[in-house]
Amino acid sequence: MADNATKLDDDDVSKILATQAYLGSTKCNFQMKQYIYSRRPDGNYVLHISKLWSKMLLAARAIAAIENPADVCVIGGRPYAQRGLLKYAAHTGATPIAGRFTPGTFTNQIQRAFKEPRLLVVVDPYQDHQAITEASYVNIPVIAFCNSDSPLKLVDIAIPCNNKGKQSIGLMLWMLAREVLVLRGRVSRAERACGFTLDGKMIMPDLYFYRDQEDEEVKNEVPTVVPDDQAEEQWGGDAAHADDNVGMPGVANLMSAHPIDDWAAEAQQWTTPAAGGDSWGGQQAGNW
Repeated sequence: MADNATKLDDDDVSKILATQAYLGSTKCNFQMKQYIYSRRPDGNYVLHISKLWSKMLLAARAIAAIENPADVCVIGGRPYAQRGLLKYAAHTGATPIAGRFTPGTFTNQIQRAFKEPRLLVVVDPYQDHQAITEASYVNIPVIAFCNSDSPLKLVDIAIPCNNKGKQSIGLMLWMLAREVLVLRGRVSRAERACGFTLDGKMIMPDLYFYRDQEDEEVKNEVPTVVPDDQAEEQWGGDAAHADDNVGMPGVANLMSAHPIDDWAAEAQQWTTPAAGGDSWGGQQAGNW
């Protein structure tokens, strides 16, 4: 922490505070007590920001030491972390495993998805315990983002942070990708404030954040605005109610062939008794 180039600046502290990456859960694992700064009145533990940053730099140096970027495998089964995980893999060249981890990926050579990474980066040690267990069988070092209640068993480098928030886990992956690219010489440290430029594009932290697909579809919907004159013509004009029998030519022809007066006279003829003093109904009943 003596080097000013790797010192935690105020912009990074503001991002950590804004996304609540320093905030732990209400439980604390005995192995995570060394990273706890204090506890809030509501019961949530507060993680030490300086230790978070020092572990972030240590993890970035370990990742940058791998010659082939594809030998670094990034795993995350939590839905909130999958977007940031894929973005991290695209920017740093790592191999992503987003979603469910298939058992035997590191140990079963017969299956098609078999991989032999040299380093493993895990988003949640509790949820991705299967990958950590298999990595221990084949001597793969593990870097994990750990909350206050996360177990540190079989974890070599633990980055204390909030790995359950939508914005916090995205910010942690963005900061790790930035530090890895800085150590590889692809990004300058002078532009660490708001984002980093990679291949002519500005990579901002919100690119790594989780986004709900349904909410995005609702935001992108453009409401259809009908002008007042068209709405009046459509709903209140005479053209829309000109003829309710449109599309029924039989009814229209019948109405034109028999005007209203003829229908009334014919109805009176059916209901008036006949000259013999008996109605048509009585005559017909006698005939039957």
